[in-house]
Amino acid sequence: MSPPVAPPGWSRWLVPPAALSVHLSIGQAYAWSVFKPPLESALGLSGTQSALPFQLGIVMLGLSAAFGGTLVERHGPRWAMTVALVCFSSGFLLSALGAAVEQYWLIVLGYGFVGGIGLGIGYISPVSTLIKWFPDRPGMATGIAIMGFGGGALIASPWSAQMLKSFGTDNSGIALAFLVHGLAYAVFMLLGVLLVRVPRPRERADGGPAALEGVQVPARGAMRTPQFWLLWVVLCMNVTAGIGILEKAAPMITDFFADTSTPVSVTAAAGFVALLSAANMAGRIGWSSTSDLIGRKNIYRVYLGVGALMYALIAMFGDSSKPLFVLCALVVLSFYGGGFATVPAYLKDLFGTYQVGAIHGRLLTAWSTAGVLGPLIVNWIADRQEEAGKHGSALYGTSFVIMIGLLVIGFVANELVRPVHPRHHLPAAPARKEATDVPRQQPESA
Repeated sequence: MSPPVAPPGWSRWLVPPAALSVHLSIGQAYAWSVFKPPLESALGLSGTQSALPFQLGIVMLGLSAAFGGTLVERHGPRWAMTVALVCFSSGFLLSALGAAVEQYWLIVLGYGFVGGIGLGIGYISPVSTLIKWFPDRPGMATGIAIMGFGGGALIASPWSAQMLKSFGTDNSGIALAFLVHGLAYAVFMLLGVLLVRVPRPRERADGGPAALEGVQVPARGAMRTPQFWLLWVVLCMNVTAGIGILEKAAPMITDFFADTSTPVSVTAAAGFVALLSAANMAGRIGWSSTSDLIGRKNIYRVYLGVGALMYALIAMFGDSSKPLFVLCALVVLSFYGGGFATVPAYLKDLFGTYQVGAIHGRLLTAWSTAGVLGPLIVNWIADRQEEAGKHGSALYGTSFVIMIGLLVIGFVANELVRPVHPRHHLPAAPARKEATDVPRQQPESA
């Protein structure tokens, strides 16, 4: 399924909306915490168990992006968006069946495994194309699209909460909510499939510099460099810190202020999830665009260094001030989103645009690891602390200290990133030949 090549005069600004239609849909994953309490009540699950579909979904996101990155480059964004549509929607339909018959393993299989494949293929589907349309502003371009993934929960969180309120929070109500999600997202993602275009072969994109100028490193070669693995650590640590709050956002803010004179209601907790989604979304476009001005290494210094400070403030003073807790969480989530949106441009700076989509896909295995680590650290420690008789903010103190340590590790890894050694570069003449041949072999790389 080859995507249509853009005709003469096609505006590159029509490509981001195509990407957004997919990313806004799959960004529903960030609203999973809205389903956690109803599932725990209806099916008798612990916090750790109810996190499993989300964790598996993030694992499969990274794995499918890693293994599918080369296929996405070869077949183009329309093929990738179609695969994402089928998998993501099918995952919800399987989950609906699992909730209806009270078989939790079907929810894990549907939302986590099948839907997770849709997450991964859908996430990387537009990245390479956008960088090639916007070689002059890669941080802004990827930020626009990846902003949609962060903003998906801004729509999905109140929408899901309203559906659960209308349909009920028993197993049949949850099943109906899953069913509506699957059908609605299929229609919305179809818009991106129909709209997406790739640049015309051997032409510059709308006045920007030629996409394949400068250093070019193939995906296989990139994985042999220390820069790839240092960025892997940077992304993993930043994601772990953010996802630790995001996955348990609704119950976390409820627990933090349960023993105060102003407890947080279920509706307010859902609103907090939506606020986090807004910060996640704003960080993706705001911080990634800033990285075009101050550089990728500098912006990651902010993400990791200031992020550690925010976690320290929550750990020390979060339960005494609701505004402080919310503000620090919003900053952490803005850095979390910004890290995702900036990393494709960081990869482009280090490895070029030749196979940046495939390299990005491989790097997202860091997200898979973080998708397990973040929720596991927060949920497992909270469960153990609860068993020990603790409650409120005491459930999270230890996990927050761990997050600070992980962010420091990421900060050090970022400091060690240097330009890629020339021995990993494609030779200049063959690189130009590859650039000429690519449009005939894989339209997306034109």
